[in-house]
Amino acid sequence: MRLEITCHDRVGMGQKVLGIFVEHGINVRGIELKQPGRIYINIPDLEFSDLQTFMPQLRLIEGVGDVKTAPYMPSERERNELSTLIRTFPDPFISIDSKGNIRLANTIASNILGLSEDNLVGQHISLWLKGFNITRWLDSGDVLAQTRRLKFNGDDFVADIMPIHVTDESNKQVLAGAVLILKSEARLGQQISAFKQPNDNTFNGIQAASSAMRKVIREAKRMSSLDSSILIMGETGTGKEVLAKACHGASERSEHAFMTLNCGALPDDVAESELFGVGEKDKENSKRGIFELADGGTVFLDEIGEMSPKLQSKLLRVIQNGSFRRVDSELEVTVNVKIISSTNKDLLHLVSIGEFREDLYYRLNVFGLSLPPLRERRSDILPLAECFINKAAQQIGRTHLSLSAECRDFVEHYPWPGNIRQLENVLTRAASLLEGNEIEISHLQLPAYTREHGYLEQEFEGTLDAAVKSFEADLLRKLYPAYPSTRQLAKKLGLSHTAIANKLREYDINKKTVKI
Repeated sequence: MRLEITCHDRVGMGQKVLGIFVEHGINVRGIELKQPGRIYINIPDLEFSDLQTFMPQLRLIEGVGDVKTAPYMPSERERNELSTLIRTFPDPFISIDSKGNIRLANTIASNILGLSEDNLVGQHISLWLKGFNITRWLDSGDVLAQTRRLKFNGDDFVADIMPIHVTDESNKQVLAGAVLILKSEARLGQQISAFKQPNDNTFNGIQAASSAMRKVIREAKRMSSLDSSILIMGETGTGKEVLAKACHGASERSEHAFMTLNCGALPDDVAESELFGVGEKDKENSKRGIFELADGGTVFLDEIGEMSPKLQSKLLRVIQNGSFRRVDSELEVTVNVKIISSTNKDLLHLVSIGEFREDLYYRLNVFGLSLPPLRERRSDILPLAECFINKAAQQIGRTHLSLSAECRDFVEHYPWPGNIRQLENVLTRAASLLEGNEIEISHLQLPAYTREHGYLEQEFEGTLDAAVKSFEADLLRKLYPAYPSTRQLAKKLGLSHTAIANKLREYDINKKTVKI
């Protein structure tokens, strides 16, 4: 049990308080006076019922204001705080005594050396540290902080080596040891890159080794300096929002807000209130929408092809006039925003079938950017993979994670239908569950794939006849809108009119079941 006693800050208060515990024969493990007027006492063997017998005596001491239980001693919190900081520190951290023997090592240092902290304690640091004579430095008359490039367990690191001094009874500084913080070449590179790139939302953060992506970045940089709408087209997971943020960050609007709405993730009425806000009839629920919050900045409309006809009309008015009305309000609100939108659908096809307004399409697509899928930018795959593995390694406090040669070849030629998002998720999972230091193909949770045969369904069930029929039905449903006449469809597929009619009947494909 821990007690916190509030009292006057004067000489002898601690002695009076401890006298009560001596009187009752209670063992006190520790006492701390961390701040004026507060005494903390650690009584490990005391039950709460026992405390009630002498609590009144403590309160009756002159100058004592209050006595209550405390969840921990101040020093316990400080120790745990320091321990947590050291353990989770992203770089190797080692504390040594004045002879150079290890007293403490954090998780990442232990992982690099392949030993537990218990096995490291007491070992001399020079067993793993080469290129700097730690013993000579500790024995020198004037021990000063050092920053040196050296070898740690055979690899290059830059080390900050800082002495620990303690003041003795005669007020002299006595050397008690040192701490070492080591940074690998990869970590230094990341920090230098971060220093040169103060704004995360820039094009520097986009991997563009492939010619296709370099072309996209060149075009996006030019478009960002202009204030017209941008439409970003690409498959799911290709990084459309990342590119949109980069366009905003490179524009003159970068100091203002970048607001996002996924048009396909919310019901129509919720999306409308999120975009345009709610009026003042109900003052409790009145709120500004995304367009007002982004005034002077950029609004990113993700998956614009999912937007309802009602919202399309209202959005068109914002683009044309810069004004709109909140939900349940007659007041006009005027804003100045740049609109960047994205889609993984064929908007021109949606226009042709009447599901997307043609005038809105041309307003949004003043500048168009087409993001290539990952399978069409293979030279970007391995740099992205290494980036994701390093990121995952930092999060779990590990280093030296890599892909095996066989796995690198597999990753580079896998089609990645989920694109960058799928690549990151798969590698993050593999790195997090990895026991060794090298990721193999077997560690990647993916549908089996070969260059010769494409995807191989690992959990395929059924017969060959059922699989053929499923494929046939799917193909006919896709072709039927373009060839709604059985004769046209039969000619396209090289079959007889009767054969096609029978198959359409078998799979229930007609103008009622398939939208034309």
